Amino acid sequence: MHAAESKTISVSIQRSLQDVYDFMSQPASFAHWASGLGKPLGNEGTVWRFEGDNGPVKVRFTGRNAYGVLDHTVELPDGTEVHVPMRTVANGTGTEVLFTLFRVQGMSDEKFAADAQWVTRDLNALKALLEAQ
Repeated sequence: MHAAESKTISVSIQRSLQDVYDFMSQPASFAHWASGLGKPLGNEGTVWRFEGDNGPVKVRFTGRNAYGVLDHTVELPDGTEVHVPMRTVANGTGTEVLFTLFRVQGMSDEKFAADAQWVTRDLNALKALLEAQ
């Protein structure tokens, strides 16, 4: 199996690493900025259910940790699983949030570019939300 094409998308947030990580490590917070996830429908431990565009979506989140890791796996309504590596990294008094997008086998250039734009839009929403607080 060949490595999938990937693109790492980042945003700089003018808030401390602790503030950003404390907010983002609460899975319910994703509903406030991740446009693909609607309201939380409940959870069992680190597995959360959200309203998705095409039905309920399950998301398995990495537990809180000392490394700023926010990896999660999204299970779509059709059973497809998408692994999402995500990190928070201190940058002076601010924080970098890094999201790695993998190109799914068979995905067109247009769809991959559209997904990257979607992630960028969501990360900018996260930035606006956290910098407004």
